[in-house]
Amino acid sequence: MTLIAQEIPKVGLVMEAVKVVRWLKNVGDGVTAGEPLLEVETEKSVVEIEAAATGRLAQILVQAEGEAVVGDRVAWIESAEARGAGATAAAARAADPETVVPPSPAAAMAPRDAERIRSTPVARKLAAERGIELGAISGSGPGGRVQLDDVQRVLAARSPEPAAQPLSSMRRALARAMTRSYATIPQFTVARSVDWTLLNALRREFAARLAEAAPRLSVTDFLLLAVARALMEFPALNATFSGDPDSADARIVPASGAHIGLVVALDNGLLVPVIHDVERLGLAEIARRRQDCVERSLQGRLKREETDGATFSISNLGASGPDRFTAIINPPQSAILAVGRQRDCVVAREGAIVVRALSDLTLTVDHRVADGLLASQFLARVVAILEGGDWRLD
Repeated sequence: MTLIAQEIPKVGLVMEAVKVVRWLKNVGDGVTAGEPLLEVETEKSVVEIEAAATGRLAQILVQAEGEAVVGDRVAWIESAEARGAGATAAAARAADPETVVPPSPAAAMAPRDAERIRSTPVARKLAAERGIELGAISGSGPGGRVQLDDVQRVLAARSPEPAAQPLSSMRRALARAMTRSYATIPQFTVARSVDWTLLNALRREFAARLAEAAPRLSVTDFLLLAVARALMEFPALNATFSGDPDSADARIVPASGAHIGLVVALDNGLLVPVIHDVERLGLAEIARRRQDCVERSLQGRLKREETDGATFSISNLGASGPDRFTAIINPPQSAILAVGRQRDCVVAREGAIVVRALSDLTLTVDHRVADGLLASQFLARVVAILEGGDWRLD
């Protein structure tokens, strides 16, 4: 019999510890290599960890709410080639003398009521922490899924007086990252308006050509592609700064492609899923990936590789957002673009007064990798692409 250790992989650049949110399989269940096996909470989000092998989940070493660090064994998987279930405990002890005997099949297969209720990971976590029964909550999500807002609404009804709340792991990580960013990165901003009038007409034209089930093209999809193309022309803004500026090992590390983070607002913080190699994609594929990563961000179901590797980010607060705002760089990235809401403005065009759909774009840049002239040229190029670029659906 062969037992394969299920370990905690590295999730993110600086992650060291995680908390197990829940197991997606019970002891005795069959598993397939690469399928989601458990959910863990990192400083960034709740992410899925994939099974290390195909076979049967033989033993869980770290239960829900337990903590582990990178490299820790959290379970044993009996490989598909293994035979003879009676030897599982002995083989586990031979592989690891400290391993305890797995629970009996009857105990392992006992249902966990909380997991039968459709709910998001963050909602389950908060409900467990505050002693709330998920079954007593009416979910407002699709199919009655219990959302974080639903749990918070129950909490508010219990405690009408506002009370200080401890920081969640995500909020603590965000506070730490933004404090480090402002304290260690010399940041400056440049701004410019963009005229969406022609592009809005093009969006309507493309919409008629897309398959009925395809995601609707959004302004963000055009922004992603325009920024990606501009980054290929201005590689200094598609890089990260590494090392101490006073040391000889300080350097600027360029990226191989346009790997762009898209800021997604959550109830308890922010997530920045990454769309890799955007410059190689057409608008339809960008829209599909954007919709997918945003939906799974809101559900807390991002994969670990989907939050790593960005060198540039876009923050678009949408139609209900402000006219303009300034975003803070997300280390170790070198720049972030803040997109104000689109609004009708009276402007002069070729000697005439006209109404055009405009937005204000504000670019925040790490002064260690680029200066004001280069940043202004980059932003002007982004605007030029948006206002008159050569667009393709595929």
